Amino acid sequence: MPPELDEVIHHPTRLTMMAFLAGCAEAEFAAVREYCQVSDPSVSRIATALEEAGYLKIRKGAVGRRPRTWLSLTAAGRTALKRHLAALQAIVDAAEAAGAQTGRREE
Repeated sequence: MPPELDEVIHHPTRLTMMAFLAGCAEAEFAAVREYCQVSDPSVSRIATALEEAGYLKIRKGAVGRRPRTWLSLTAAGRTALKRHLAALQAIVDAAEAAGAQTGRREE
């Protein structure tokens, strides 16, 4: 894997979660679960890993008497996501350029 890619967020579900959270200030656990289409334990495991990396903040509270958990990206998480997406785009750009050169040689 090229060094520019962030191995913490490279997994598709982690990347999906971070991209979803980048679109909001904070999201309730259930909304993240539904968007990512994964189980509660998967969201918990991924959120914990991202929190340990400093990319995610987990806030616990209650609505009435019902416990709730909210997730949000940290500034470091937003920066890491932007860098990761830029690295992916660089890979695409390099591959397209190489393909264009290869295509010209075969003509």
